[in-house]
Amino acid sequence: MKKSLIKYSTFFIALVFVLSTFIPGVQALSVSAQASTELNKAKIFGEIDTTSDKQTTVMVELKEKSMVEAKKTGKKQTKATLKAARDTAKNKAAKSVRNGKVNREYEHVFSGFSMKLPASEVPKLLAIEEIKAVYPNVEYTTDDIKGGDVAVPQDAVSPQMDKSAPYIGADKAWESGYTGKGVTVAVIDTGVDYTHPDLKNNFGAYKGYDFVDNDYSPQETPVGDPRGEATQHGSHVAGTVAANGTIKGVAPDASLLAYRVLGPGGSGSTEDVVAGIERAVLDGADVMNLSLGNSLNNPDWATSIALDWAMSEGVAAVTSNGNSGPDNWTVGSPGTSREAISVGATQLPFTEYSVNFAPYASAKVMGYNNEDDIGTLNNKDVELVFAGIGDKSDFEGLDVEGKVAVVQRGVLPFVDKSDNAKAAGAIGVVVYNNVPGEIAPNVPGISLPTIKLSKEDGEALVSDMNNGNTSANFSFAVEREVGELMADFSSRGPVIDSWMIKPDISAPGVNIVSTVPTHDPANPYGYASMQGTSMASPHVAGAVALLKEAKPEWTVDKLKATLMNTADKLTDPDGNIYPHNTQGTGSVRIVDAINTETIVSPATYSFGTYMKDKGKQTKRHSFTIENLSNIRKAYTMEYTFEGEGANGIKIKGTTDRVVVPANKKGKAHMSVQVNAKKAKAGTYEGNILVREGGKIVVEVPTLLIVKEPDYPRVTSVEVLPGVTEGSYAIEAYYPGGAEETAFLVYDAELNFIGEAGTYKKVGKGYQTFNWDGKVNGTDDLAPGEYYLLAYAIKAGKSSQVLTEEPFIVE
Repeated sequence: MKKSLIKYSTFFIALVFVLSTFIPGVQALSVSAQASTELNKAKIFGEIDTTSDKQTTVMVELKEKSMVEAKKTGKKQTKATLKAARDTAKNKAAKSVRNGKVNREYEHVFSGFSMKLPASEVPKLLAIEEIKAVYPNVEYTTDDIKGGDVAVPQDAVSPQMDKSAPYIGADKAWESGYTGKGVTVAVIDTGVDYTHPDLKNNFGAYKGYDFVDNDYSPQETPVGDPRGEATQHGSHVAGTVAANGTIKGVAPDASLLAYRVLGPGGSGSTEDVVAGIERAVLDGADVMNLSLGNSLNNPDWATSIALDWAMSEGVAAVTSNGNSGPDNWTVGSPGTSREAISVGATQLPFTEYSVNFAPYASAKVMGYNNEDDIGTLNNKDVELVFAGIGDKSDFEGLDVEGKVAVVQRGVLPFVDKSDNAKAAGAIGVVVYNNVPGEIAPNVPGISLPTIKLSKEDGEALVSDMNNGNTSANFSFAVEREVGELMADFSSRGPVIDSWMIKPDISAPGVNIVSTVPTHDPANPYGYASMQGTSMASPHVAGAVALLKEAKPEWTVDKLKATLMNTADKLTDPDGNIYPHNTQGTGSVRIVDAINTETIVSPATYSFGTYMKDKGKQTKRHSFTIENLSNIRKAYTMEYTFEGEGANGIKIKGTTDRVVVPANKKGKAHMSVQVNAKKAKAGTYEGNILVREGGKIVVEVPTLLIVKEPDYPRVTSVEVLPGVTEGSYAIEAYYPGGAEETAFLVYDAELNFIGEAGTYKKVGKGYQTFNWDGKVNGTDDLAPGEYYLLAYAIKAGKSSQVLTEEPFIVE
């Protein structure tokens, strides 16, 4: 059961007082897995509790360079040399590590192996000379909005990706003769139903590989698998890339390969994801799509390393940016990759409606799936039926056919409440808040017209219904026509440590209709509407395939830069341009990319951090301008920065004008100076405007950070069973470490109970703290459900995060 963010905020005011009354003396038995390895050459990155004997799997990276890394760095490398290095490391590990077993081995885009062993044995790996680093085998899941799938009848399916493919220009590219033919796209996902009529012609005799079941049939997980739920995600992604039947994907003539790395329930792990990336490169893929991720904002995970080297090998890697928005710093791996193209999600243009639902003044339209559904409710007398929180069980035995379900916010996602109501026959939903005030979120693409009410109006409505007033009339009016918008759920950057702008680019990801298996033998092939950055990423993968066909000699860096240079800048409903870390360079536009005459790279630029407390700090930078035309072009540059304190940032172009001959490249150089006295601490966004003849031809988003960045000081916390009975292991992630951290215990209703511990000088990354289960140092917790809040402070900025799920005290 997840608690609402609004309710969570109600107890934050008390946090300052609570933190000022901590009881000292509680000590961490294991503050950092890395702390015990200071004398070793290898390092641990990520969450590994080395105090536990529990079996875990890790990714071991060797110092010996992979085949691709060696090639790109000018080092001669052979598979025999790599095997010898791996065998040496494995043999040493077998002698020193208790109960260890090697699972998978890697050599092409990642050098090393995965190994299962007791977590307490991991430090022994760090002493092995051949080992460079150890990473956790983290869980990856699909980047779609869970519970938001809506089955679409075949006779209602749009033939062109529910308008999204033509919106980004795919149909115009087809008219020009570019359909993705001759380009191979690898779908690294939950598998693909390669027998689907809309997909089967995109596959050859070789389908790819299944790393979950280790065979050559990378199909989706079927119903009845004892390991977990059936899947359909990968088939939906594949259809968006290249379906060619009732549905037409972005690149309908592209060839597909499927790599099943996410198993039952749509989850998998690093060792299989990296194996899928490596196999796709070796199998000759031109493009790969990874609509998957985790919540860790860090560029140096094993998966990101593999993607970076896949890109350098000439395979365009496209990833989803994550669904943890709308706050900054929420992008997760592998969207954090330095080289891969990470994609944010947009909503296509729509009509925004207002609603009159007298006498409930707070009534607003939360969302809808189709404008025709709005018409079904408009000025019609309908019956209201109370349906609890909108769970499936709430609709059992309830007659809502042709009626409107009234549900309370909480426990379930809004999309689930709407889907459950629709499945029961309802034609609309009214959802009211479970805490004082109105509901903030809007949910585009929700399956039924959904009206939201404040808690006060909702309770008044339910009271009226209990008194027999169950008739209602909703009057809708067009508020305004809204253009393409960023989806609220789309994760934002920047990336911690590299300070890169993410996403790189955006694409439609709301209410996307594509191919799915039904898992019904009588009618096996279907279509569904889904939303998430999972749905946005394959639009860009398809766009890369079209551009690759049009420009077969181009490098992946040129393909990436071109798509980013020609993206369409998006504005919010009030006409304000979205920040760089919300939209990247904008929404992908395929035809503009194919027809461009100028490429500027890199297509976004981070100037990094400026940390001086006094005086001035200067750094020098450069970028490349390529003239694709047959005539000489002269370009001029303009540099801008926005925000209070931006007058303390000065950029001087040492080459403000660059003349580039036909079909040649030129360099532009600049110096960036920050005056510590004038520039306030913070994150500044700017632009490099590249003009030709006075007209802006490319706009490069830039980022600069003054002083300690404002990333969250703690981003996740989890309570796990401890080594001894009644004890617990608290695991929390600190992107840059913390000067102090504290853990506070709350009951199931978020009433403050007490303090679990405070710690100083906390290391960077995942940290593990042993807790004896007592609060305030002495008091036992009564049996029940509890939440834990982690608080952290560093460089004058504090953050806090609550466990997503309660922990149980028995």
